[in-house]
Amino acid sequence: MNPPIQSPLDELGLNLTRRRFFEQGSHLLGGAALASLLPGGLVHGAPNTQNNSNIEIPRVPGAIGPHFAPKAKHVIYLHMVGGPPQQDMYDYKPAMDNWYDKDLPESIRNGQRLTTMTSGQKRFPIAPSKFKFKQHGESGMWVTELLPWTAKMVDEMCFVRSMHTEAINHEPAITYMQTGNQITGRPCLGSWTSYGLGSLNEDLPAFVVLVAQSTKPAQAQAIGARLWSSGYLPGEYAGVSFRSSGDPILYINNPPGVSDAVRRTTLDGLQALNQQTFEKIGDPEIRTRIAQYEMAYRMQTSVPDLTDISQESESTLALYGDQVKNAGSFA
Repeated sequence: MNPPIQSPLDELGLNLTRRRFFEQGSHLLGGAALASLLPGGLVHGAPNTQNNSNIEIPRVPGAIGPHFAPKAKHVIYLHMVGGPPQQDMYDYKPAMDNWYDKDLPESIRNGQRLTTMTSGQKRFPIAPSKFKFKQHGESGMWVTELLPWTAKMVDEMCFVRSMHTEAINHEPAITYMQTGNQITGRPCLGSWTSYGLGSLNEDLPAFVVLVAQSTKPAQAQAIGARLWSSGYLPGEYAGVSFRSSGDPILYINNPPGVSDAVRRTTLDGLQALNQQTFEKIGDPEIRTRIAQYEMAYRMQTSVPDLTDISQESESTLALYGDQVKNAGSFA
């Protein structure tokens, strides 16, 4: 009797024979490393009534539950590219006033290389914050005068001041913030979050990316899908980027002249081919591909309603603030 399948790697093991083991042994080392990272159990969703083929479609990511009961249900992460420095926002440094216009001591830099933007400077003067700070809440947290509304919520916020980075340029620094490494190719924060929390909705991706429009496109920092990549985690944990105009997701709608019936038939044919390939080589990424095709098909009906805010009441829109109808704002 075969043991219960608890992860894609378990299913891969059941499809391996001794001959195939020696034939494709070079692929197993990476699988062994990944096995310890995959979730321990599967939570099966409702049957897929739209699937007309006989292929069993994994419910991803809704089918994959968390390792343990999490306290959080959702995570909203705002990354401010080119945002103001922390010493102007939350990190109160009153002693820096005494260092105004003095050169940065070499003991602080400690041999750290300079950026191309500052390498030509003759001096490196210290510039303290020019904004006033005040303590707020029962915690007595210092907050800048620039954030009067945020200051009212400090007792509900967590401030992390133990972070350290060696990145000196925007691109590697942003990659480091998202993935924990300056070199691309590792899972991002959102991928780890969706991996840990799972999803409560089988018709929508667990990890959604919203890219705000820049008010100064010529000065905007280039960003791309590498920042919401799943890296070495299964592909279903990668972020799905939503757009602010046009189709919410690229290629979510059928091309002109292609009906839903034709799309369904095409998917069934692709699933059959992918299933044959999976049975031949046992690559779990093939199952991920099948599941993503099915997810895209279900999203054709769920995403348009989700992204249409024209039906929201004025009272609901007011909760997002007065910038809710301004393109490019986080609201």
